[in-house]
Amino acid sequence: MLQFDGLRPARLKVGIISAGRVGTALGVALERADHVVVACSAISDTSLRLARDRLPDTPILPVADVAHSAELLLLAVPDTELAALASGLAATSAVRAGTIVAHTSGTNGISVLAPLAGHGCVPLALHPAMTFTGSDEDITRLPDTCFGITAADEVGYAIAQALVLEIGGEPFRVREEARMLYHAALAHAGNHIVAVLADALEALRSACDGEFFGDLPIGLAERILGPLARAALENTLRHGQDALTGPVARGDAAAVAGHLAALAKLDPQLAQAYRSNALRTAQRAHAPDEIFEVLAG
Repeated sequence: MLQFDGLRPARLKVGIISAGRVGTALGVALERADHVVVACSAISDTSLRLARDRLPDTPILPVADVAHSAELLLLAVPDTELAALASGLAATSAVRAGTIVAHTSGTNGISVLAPLAGHGCVPLALHPAMTFTGSDEDITRLPDTCFGITAADEVGYAIAQALVLEIGGEPFRVREEARMLYHAALAHAGNHIVAVLADALEALRSACDGEFFGDLPIGLAERILGPLARAALENTLRHGQDALTGPVARGDAAAVAGHLAALAKLDPQLAQAYRSNALRTAQRAHAPDEIFEVLAG
């Protein structure tokens, strides 16, 4: 069982199942905190490359061998594979009693690890509230990342909090029954903002075409939208809904109608996405009826 040195967990032998973007980034962070990644599993070409690049001294072994060698077993598999993996590991008795088993899924709490908890393991959910791309930025961002943690008891929470603090993150508790809502909030912000900005960049590139610029300068659309998008994000984080600006917030129905018409000529699906987002903006801004009438049309 894990022993504590003050508030710091003892140095742990770490095993990582699925050495992908998340698993290897956390592996590097844990090694920088003086833990030792003793083994990892990797199947895809991407995982093999990341394991060799980020954890060059760590042997790549079969899943059962990784599990058996670990005091802290990190399950960094996709959400859809987690339940089957936990059941499979429990059935083979590959994980020793007393092993800390932590997964990185956002949607799952610790109930998915029940088969392993039944064998005397310590179940933890350690979800970094961050997007991972496989670049070096994944690792540099971790010290400023918040982690949604769920555990079975106060001992588990103490372990989870200590591990997160060691790598420079900020732990916060998420109730077992609230994991799906928690992850939905993150996905709404982290994923949908990508789609919104990609749509905006597409429209802007079409607006700033060769008729005015000749060959459109590389990165111009990004340079135009970057400061605006960053300011909007920072203003929202500081001021909440008061950061809303633009035609919907000020009740300019003519401008909204013009936007919809222009976007529909470019891409009807893009216009529909604008309509949906504008409707939610109008609801939040308590916009006048004229805005809702335009959006309903």
